[in-house]
Amino acid sequence: MELRAIFAANIKRLRKERGMSQEDLAFESGLHRTYISGIERGIRNVGLDNIGVIAEALGVPPDVLLRA
Repeated sequence: MELRAIFAANIKRLRKERGMSQEDLAFESGLHRTYISGIERGIRNVGLDNIGVIAEALGVPPDVLLRA
């Protein structure tokens, strides 16, 4: 599986496990909802800074988002 797809699947899974909508995650991370949607669909290439803010919003270390 491609790294971007792994990242997308992990974000979506963790977000749903926490009962968060894309809008909730966007608010918590300070990112736009359509950006979160693009990440989860695997069409956005995410920078390191944004990986950090998404991980923080989900309450996990950044490396968790990249694990297969």
